[in-house]
Amino acid sequence: MLDAALYGTEGPAVVLTYAWDRLLIDPVPGPRGPASFTGLRPLTRSVQVVPGDARPVPPAGSTLPRLAAELPQTFALIDPHHGAEGITRQLEELIQQLEPESIDLLDVGGDILARGDEPTLRSPLADALTLAACCQVNAPVRLLVAGPGLDGEIPAKDLRDRTGSTLLTLTPEHVEPVSSVLEWHPSEATAMLAATARGVRGLCEVRDAGLPVPLTDEGPTIHEANLDDALTRNELARAILTTETLDEVEQQSREICGYSEIDYERNKASWLGSQPEHTLDPETTLRQLDEFETEARGRGITHTTFRRITEALGLNGRQREDLRTLLINSRPGQYAAPLWRITR
Repeated sequence: MLDAALYGTEGPAVVLTYAWDRLLIDPVPGPRGPASFTGLRPLTRSVQVVPGDARPVPPAGSTLPRLAAELPQTFALIDPHHGAEGITRQLEELIQQLEPESIDLLDVGGDILARGDEPTLRSPLADALTLAACCQVNAPVRLLVAGPGLDGEIPAKDLRDRTGSTLLTLTPEHVEPVSSVLEWHPSEATAMLAATARGVRGLCEVRDAGLPVPLTDEGPTIHEANLDDALTRNELARAILTTETLDEVEQQSREICGYSEIDYERNKASWLGSQPEHTLDPETTLRQLDEFETEARGRGITHTTFRRITEALGLNGRQREDLRTLLINSRPGQYAAPLWRITR
């Protein structure tokens, strides 16, 4: 979406990204590395491309192969298991191999601009790792923040003095090239970014914790922030500059932020594994949805995500698509693509 908005028909980008779909898609805690896939293709010594016919090794799950099959961009895998030094090495190899005209580091929501002690911060590890690596390569990197506050972590108002100038504002035309992907991809932040670009406004409830995220005119904006300022501010990123393992990064996160988000996933995965699987009975599910919506309206919520509904109704990730189909077919007027509208 951003690639098309910024560069148009110049040629699809190479997207270096994590395979970290969280427990709704991937029941294995933490990010996946190359050993978690079959069918990867080498791009450089340390970088593997995820083609459309690649497959995660069970029980792991990943949306990357399907993204690669449906989008024109080339998806390459960030391997965080060798710490910031490993990601820096990956970036340097890509720069040498591809000789790119531009390098953009994109964060949706803006928590990459956090200090690390914010009480609402929940997932600093991946952002800190990529920030630490990008600040060490011998090439200019532009830091872009899309949809300030849309990840439900740092409120948009707290980011206004950090995000820098507005580069562009996404429109429905920018969303159109990825509209089919938004029909199935579980990313809540991307869903809200697309929805605000389409004009949706209100208060959206997300994640298992039911975090309220305002959908405002700031939602579809893209900002250029200062990379060096971000590193200076981000205590975790500075502490992990020379790390060589993911374990080291986790330990620094525990010491600086008070937790590791991978520990949270480990605990949640253990809890989920002990829970009985609920049957997706249409009549029962719609009745439970009515109860959820009544309570959500009382909280001032106007929209929510299918991930939020899935977890609120006690269903698992494997049932998300069936739930989504049931809801849209039963109540099409509430589908504010790719979000779900809570009726008054």
